[in-house]
Amino acid sequence: MSASGWRRGGDMALRVVAAVPLGYAVAAAWAMALARILPGDPAQAAVAATLVSFALCAFAAMWAFAARSGWRAFWSLALLGGTGGAIAWASIAASGRL
Repeated sequence: MSASGWRRGGDMALRVVAAVPLGYAVAAAWAMALARILPGDPAQAAVAATLVSFALCAFAAMWAFAARSGWRAFWSLALLGGTGGAIAWASIAASGRL
């Protein structure tokens, strides 16, 4: 296999890693963050956040294969998930658990 073939295969593997486990982690982090910050009853906020997270998981998978490179997909999704996780952490630190 040539160097170009290995590079292409590595890029595809990185996209798959960004799409499946990282996309799931992004959706889970934002579901947790949205459940904490959405107004209303906690149960309704959790249901709404979960519904939004399904769409976000699909978006993350599509973005992983639409991005210019595998690394760009990986780091942009990692940043998006880190932002959701930071919002959830700050919310828990500020007001405690439900």
